[in-house]
Amino acid sequence: MSQSRTYEVRTYGCQMNVHDSERLSGLLEDAGYQRAAEGSTADIVVFNTCAVRENADNRLYGNLGHLRPVKDAHPGMQIAVGGCLAQKDRGEIVRRAPWVDVVFGTHNIGSLPTLLERARIGREAQVEIEESLETFPSTLPTRRESAYAAWVAISVGCNNTCTFCIVPALRGKEKDRRPGDILAEVRALVAEGAIEVTLLGQNVNAYGSEFGDRQAFSKLLRACGEIEGLERVRFTSPHPRDFTDDVIDAMAETPNVMPQLHMPLQSGSSKVLKAMRRSYRQERFLDIVRRVREKMPEAAITTDIIVGFPGETEEDFQETLHVVREARFAAAFTFQYSKRPGTPAATMDGQLPKEVVQERYERLVELQESISAEENRKLVGREVEVLVAEGEGRKDGDRRRLSGRAADNRLVHFATSLRGANSEHSATSLRGANSEHSSTEEGDNAPRPGDLVTVEVTYAAPHHLVADSGVRSLRRTRAGDAWAARNGQQQEQPGVLLGMPKVGVPAAEPAAAGGCCDA
Repeated sequence: MSQSRTYEVRTYGCQMNVHDSERLSGLLEDAGYQRAAEGSTADIVVFNTCAVRENADNRLYGNLGHLRPVKDAHPGMQIAVGGCLAQKDRGEIVRRAPWVDVVFGTHNIGSLPTLLERARIGREAQVEIEESLETFPSTLPTRRESAYAAWVAISVGCNNTCTFCIVPALRGKEKDRRPGDILAEVRALVAEGAIEVTLLGQNVNAYGSEFGDRQAFSKLLRACGEIEGLERVRFTSPHPRDFTDDVIDAMAETPNVMPQLHMPLQSGSSKVLKAMRRSYRQERFLDIVRRVREKMPEAAITTDIIVGFPGETEEDFQETLHVVREARFAAAFTFQYSKRPGTPAATMDGQLPKEVVQERYERLVELQESISAEENRKLVGREVEVLVAEGEGRKDGDRRRLSGRAADNRLVHFATSLRGANSEHSATSLRGANSEHSSTEEGDNAPRPGDLVTVEVTYAAPHHLVADSGVRSLRRTRAGDAWAARNGQQQEQPGVLLGMPKVGVPAAEPAAAGGCCDA
């Protein structure tokens, strides 16, 4: 195979899909492919799909249709479709789009290079869908999209049976990695420069169920706290059913576990929760929120909420509004219920008219927006430490700002001026040789993605904070050095196109809930 063949991976969906795409990129590069330059036509286009929304298939086939004339004009071009929708639709994809060369599922992403080569040599489509996990994804080559922050999968699959969710049917039963393997991956990432990891699974706090340790997740959090150089640990998403005091204690007592929790509510009505088969009730959820805040008063709690589940009455919806008022979420990803074929909820009685769901959705968004704004305004005048990020602020260039995440995962846009900034240069375990300098010129001391800055919040909006008074202190890190080493060679990365947005970012439009990482 020619070394010049290029690839592009288009990612749709949740954090698990984003992480899987890092594996797909790593596999292709390990097989000799190169990432296509921005604006060029790739020799291989891979769709990593999501089955979250009701019209996910229409979006996929629309995109495949747009690619058909491109492929016709580029002999040798190949198209591959993987992920949850491929697992669900199987041979249907090739039937509806016969110009697709490869279809692979969620359990065999490691087969992609081989399937592409088979399709190229045999000149016929290759469809391979495994019913169970072939190789744990974290054992595969990886092309990390960030030099300073990384996903680390601790499990795949889900043992829950939520009536609205198709994920267990597509991802399979929960499979847990051994703690030693997870910690070895985290240590390797830190050695490469990362200072933040997000532990990832469909239901992270059920971790350990496969090998019979109900406290395995809290032990894992505490073990991450002992890794030198690891500054920030996050996780997503936990299930309220499995959220126990040992996890709360581990969060509160482990300094590098961030004061942030994303815990899906889905509905505030105990009756609707029962119909969803969620195995907890309103009182249980609010009790967890109370206990988290007792141990971590500054914790930012975010959630997912579905509006218009079959049979939801106005009284049920009022219960959801009650929980939102009581919990005072920092943010909520609000979704209009969407049927997914193959789920029990799709055939339930009491499917609600679109206009009823839309009106409730708008009321919920209005309430949550007001609470988010009020909670964020409490931070005006306070100093926060921000991990500088790449690509978080779309208007940063126009406004001479950079952006990043505070410890509680709030998005912060900050002015890049170094007024009174104290650039720290004392030796620490996070500082690399390239950072050991004493210049105070702004050009030399400009914060880089991966560096940590302290700023004072000057303005608050519902979905972000602004700090326009200048950087109070700057700590240049090995993560910033790692970013600088990659800068100039790294191309702009594609965004997530469909499904659950990043934690801390509001949903831009109504969508179906129950994505891969919705617990």
